Amino acid sequence: MARDRKSLDQILRSITPNVYYQSPASVQMKYPAIRYRRNDIDIRYADNTSYSQEVGYEIIAIDQNPDSPMVVALSKLPQIRYVRNYQADGLNHDVFAIYW
Repeated sequence: MARDRKSLDQILRSITPNVYYQSPASVQMKYPAIRYRRNDIDIRYADNTSYSQEVGYEIIAIDQNPDSPMVVALSKLPQIRYVRNYQADGLNHDVFAIYW
């Protein structure tokens, strides 16, 4: 499978149908949900030329359930890293980072 944003989106939608990419604050989300955004591009150079780029994404699983099954499913993705958990507005937010 190609490692582009659309393939990542498909994987996330297999975990929950409520997936939002770079959603503005005005969007009314349905929970449980996954919200993700691009937050980095790792560029590798040789001979002053870019030869490799990997896009970094922040993925946030949002659920009322503090033991959300989304967290387990996300933690099984290749090269994903768990960052932190926080609570806001009565919802649990589990933050992950991945280069895809």
